[in-house]
Amino acid sequence: MESPSRRFASSVCIAVVIFHIVLVRANVLDDSATSREVIRNWLQSDCAKNRDRKDQDDKVYPSAAGVGNHQDEKDIDIVATYTDTSGVVRLGTVKSKDLSASWYWEDPVNERQDQLKSSQRLEDSSQSRVRLEEFDKSSLVELRSRDSVTQNSQMSPLNPVKLQRQASRQGRKDLRTAELLREDKENDSKVQAAAIERSKELDTTAKGRYSIWRREHENPNSDDTLKLMRDQIIMAKAYASIARAKNETYLYKSLINHFRENRRAIGEANTDSELHSSALARAKAMGNILSKAKDKLYDSINVARKLRAMVQSTENTVDALKKQSAFLIQLAAKTVPKPLNCLPLVLTTDYFLQGRQKRVVLNKKVLEDPSLYHYAIFSDNVLATSVVINSTMLHASEPEKHVFHIVTDKLSFAAMKMWFLVNSPAKVTIQVENIDDFKWLNSSYCSVLRQLESARMKEYYFKASHPSTLSDGFENLKYRNPKYLSMLNHLRFYLPEVYPKLEKILFLDDDIVVQKDLTPLWSLDMQGMVNAAVETCKESFHRFDKYLNFSHPKISENFDPNACGWAFGMNMFDLKEWRKRNMTGIYHYWQDMNEDRTLWKLGSLPPGLITFYNLTYPLDRSWHVLGLGYDPQLNQTEIDNAAVVHYNGNYKPWLELAIAKYKSYWSRYVMLDNPYLQLCHISQ
Repeated sequence: MESPSRRFASSVCIAVVIFHIVLVRANVLDDSATSREVIRNWLQSDCAKNRDRKDQDDKVYPSAAGVGNHQDEKDIDIVATYTDTSGVVRLGTVKSKDLSASWYWEDPVNERQDQLKSSQRLEDSSQSRVRLEEFDKSSLVELRSRDSVTQNSQMSPLNPVKLQRQASRQGRKDLRTAELLREDKENDSKVQAAAIERSKELDTTAKGRYSIWRREHENPNSDDTLKLMRDQIIMAKAYASIARAKNETYLYKSLINHFRENRRAIGEANTDSELHSSALARAKAMGNILSKAKDKLYDSINVARKLRAMVQSTENTVDALKKQSAFLIQLAAKTVPKPLNCLPLVLTTDYFLQGRQKRVVLNKKVLEDPSLYHYAIFSDNVLATSVVINSTMLHASEPEKHVFHIVTDKLSFAAMKMWFLVNSPAKVTIQVENIDDFKWLNSSYCSVLRQLESARMKEYYFKASHPSTLSDGFENLKYRNPKYLSMLNHLRFYLPEVYPKLEKILFLDDDIVVQKDLTPLWSLDMQGMVNAAVETCKESFHRFDKYLNFSHPKISENFDPNACGWAFGMNMFDLKEWRKRNMTGIYHYWQDMNEDRTLWKLGSLPPGLITFYNLTYPLDRSWHVLGLGYDPQLNQTEIDNAAVVHYNGNYKPWLELAIAKYKSYWSRYVMLDNPYLQLCHISQ
């Protein structure tokens, strides 16, 4: 007779087989042959303990027999259920004789004795199920290897090797957890330290009226009261106008009186601390009268209308002041200060009194030697020209190889000549010429001279009734500058005619300062270009459309509006290439086309951009930094590292208008101990 433990073990193995068949067929395996192999392995391995138990039970129950132990036992069909690869549930049969010895028949006898062993079998079965649930679907090879080891060595599910692996894995997890906690603590410490440092640098000082940290009256820079009084003045003007319209004489006079008192109290103050001590009391009094005016005169439509009228009037006033300011800036920029006017007068007097005009003899070979470094400066400003030459020679190597060609007008010729006769730097050659001595430069050859002699141009410059006067706006005022009437401004387009023997020449404006040696420019490979200059375009600024009228077909058909502009002030000209390409002829052609000033306004830069279009070699920006005559926000490092700095604009360094922080770059090259400068009280 079968023991209870055998019966229970048989049922468990059957359940395990059916569960494992479904698991393997549904989730892991793709062919039935593999399924059968897995089932066979599990039948042999997982029920191994049941065989042992069977042997023990045979000893306890001698009459019990396993499947197939009795000769007369019938061959019974056992039905097994599984699912194939397509998910269809199928039935299969297994002969009882084909089952291993670990299968047992159920027997209801001695159930009491089997309960103790059944509980042990149930526990073992549960462990088997847990092992099945931990089965890795993606590791069939590992499964077979494990089953093989289990079958050969009869290991228990929790063998020492597995326990060691689990312990090692848990140890690694603990180490990683500890490491992450340590890193979190370190990061927290770093963040906390950084926050403390930032808090130390935080400026909690209340600024203006927008402080949220302390009251306004505790901040010495507060302007709350000042702004209140200014607002009161605006409202007082509005209500006074309405009061007068409604014949409220008393209220009108009160508002006007308080308006004047508040104006006097404010004065030139910019903050509350600068206000008069009585300002707060006057603001309170103004508040009382405004409250009465509001109660008696307030009409939203009338007040809104009056405020709009005041805004319009203020805008007109601001516009007029802008025009006036532009005119005054132009006037101040072009008016020669008294000390600078004194200098050429004293120099001219000494030049003729000392008979210097008869003693000047220069070596003509040096002036025409193309192997030397030649500079061209066209100016009527003696002091500015001296700074250019002094700064150049201070940084130049081999000063005996440098030749300066100065061209000035008839009024400044004697003064310029006298200055460099007595103040010429050592070893350098300086030639001073009078533009009126260039007989070839006449109206029949020069387009600009011919245009300047025309009645239309004279009317443009000298007739006050012309629409380009102050009433027309300030945009055209700069084009009425006298320099546009001077041929010194256009002589740069005739360099090959002025210096026929030279091959290269460096053109310098008189409002520049040299800070480095410029001789490397003569060895520059200009790649067949005529002009070498620093480009001035930044993003959309200073491109051709800023200088030329692209609504004119002649301009739009021949030039690119986005072409990059460049600057006069420091330009290397290849005179051989100039003559070869007839650049002066190109200049004459476009200058004649612009006789009515429809292609561009007056000046030398627009015709320069046209004449040297696609023939300009771009220099590195460090060679020439511009803007010191109008832009106070230039990069200081770029200025210090520049070879040449340019005071282009109205704020020239010899004027009181000069930007203070840029003035030292120029004044360091002024010889303040010179007797002529001391006589004229020039102290830059």
